[in-house]
Amino acid sequence: MKVVAIIQSRMGSTRLPGKVLKKVLGSPLLVYELERISRSKYIDEFVVATTDQSKDEPIVSLCEFMQIPFYRGSENDVLKRYYQTATAFNADVVVRLTSDCPLIDPEQIDRVIEDYFIYDYDLQYVSNVLKRTFPRGMDTEVFSLQALKKAYEKAVSKEDREHVTRYIINHPEIFKIFNVAHSKNYSYHRWTVDTYEDFTLIKKIIETLYPHNPHFSMEDIIHLLDKNPKWQLINKHIQQKKD
Repeated sequence: MKVVAIIQSRMGSTRLPGKVLKKVLGSPLLVYELERISRSKYIDEFVVATTDQSKDEPIVSLCEFMQIPFYRGSENDVLKRYYQTATAFNADVVVRLTSDCPLIDPEQIDRVIEDYFIYDYDLQYVSNVLKRTFPRGMDTEVFSLQALKKAYEKAVSKEDREHVTRYIINHPEIFKIFNVAHSKNYSYHRWTVDTYEDFTLIKKIIETLYPHNPHFSMEDIIHLLDKNPKWQLINKHIQQKKD
C-alpha cells in the first residue's frame, strides 16, 4: 500500500500572511517541516498541495527549487484539492499534514500511521486530534483513499468542502474513526504558526535546538520549554481559529 503525505499549503492567512515561508536561520518554515516529514519511516512519498492562485507561486517556486512534488488545485474546495492530489499520486493511504506545523515530529507521525495499520477497514480514519493530548502542531490525520473518495463524493456543504476531514469526522456511522492519545496530556502546548506570537515562539525553539540537533524530537521541545517556562507565555493567549 502506498502511503502519501499531503501537506496543504498556501500563502494566504488572515492573521499572518505568508507565514509558511517566514525564515528562521535563513530557511523558510516550510523547509524545516518538509525535512522533518521526510524522516518518517512509513511515508513513501510526500507532496505539497497548494492552490492554483498566482499568490501561491512562491510556494511552487520553493518546491521546484527543492525538487519537491507539488499539486495545484482549488483554493476554497480543499477537499477536492486533496482528492485530486491523492489520485494523481496513486495514494492508497493519505497522511494529512498542514504547513503551519514546522516542528512536527516524524516519530509522532509514524505513531499515528502505525495505529492506522493496526486496523483494517476500507473506510477508516485515525488521528491524534479528535481528543487532544499532543501539542498543537503535532497534528496528524491518516485515512484511506476510499474514505477520502467517499467524503469527496458525499460532502456538499461549504464547510465540508473547505475542511478536508470534517465530513469524515462528523459521520461515524459511515467511517471507522480512531483517536491516538498520549500517555500524558500535552495539549496546552501550542506549536502551530498562525500569529506573530506563534512565530516568535517557534523561532526561539528552532534557533535554540536546530544548530546542535537538527533532528530534535517532541520530547526535546518539551524539555526546552520546561527549562524556559516564560517562553510558553509568548502565545498562551492565542485562541485557535475555529473550523
